[in-house]
Amino acid sequence: MELTDQELVARCQRGDHRAFRVLVDKYQRRAYGIAIGILRNPDDARDAAQEAFIKVFRNVDGFKGDSSFYTWLYRIVVNVCIDHIRKHRKARNVEYDDTFRRSDEAEVMPLSGNTRPMQPGVAHETKELNGVLQEALGRLSENHRTIILLREVEGLSYEEIAEVMECHLGTVMSRLHHARKNLQLALKPYLEGAGSGLAERAGQGVRKERS
Repeated sequence: MELTDQELVARCQRGDHRAFRVLVDKYQRRAYGIAIGILRNPDDARDAAQEAFIKVFRNVDGFKGDSSFYTWLYRIVVNVCIDHIRKHRKARNVEYDDTFRRSDEAEVMPLSGNTRPMQPGVAHETKELNGVLQEALGRLSENHRTIILLREVEGLSYEEIAEVMECHLGTVMSRLHHARKNLQLALKPYLEGAGSGLAERAGQGVRKERS
């Protein structure tokens, strides 16, 4: 029988390394997905996700279960990423440096992903939309990009986002409102010249269901 996160955490707290490995396997793609969305660099994102799980391992005894495990993990991932940005802000401009785009950036999980086979024209349109969305997200502030990813990609509730970002519920709602507005502004130049097909797909939003 598959163990719940709470049961796995309890086993980790008793020193069961196999239980911790199960948690890593279950959430490493989500942790990387948040990190790559914030940091915009695959190597930095992998390092951040790994550092986050190291912090989880070292601090699991202090996890009281007041929130769900994945909310606790996401808060750690976000904080690790923000610390990384602050440490490297002088050396690299994370928000606007086009050189941050790497040849292996294709590892980013598509924001409008669809696992069903698509016709060549639709597949090309989806790839184009994903590229546009990634570019637009890269122009947001770190707080706005993070809150868009947590809400629209990961599907977290407002309450869960407040826990992850350690802020009030009202702050979450305000940031999300402004983040969506800024994302729409960043997308506007692309949509105006893209025709109705791309505009309609973008209008459906970037959210995918949490697996």
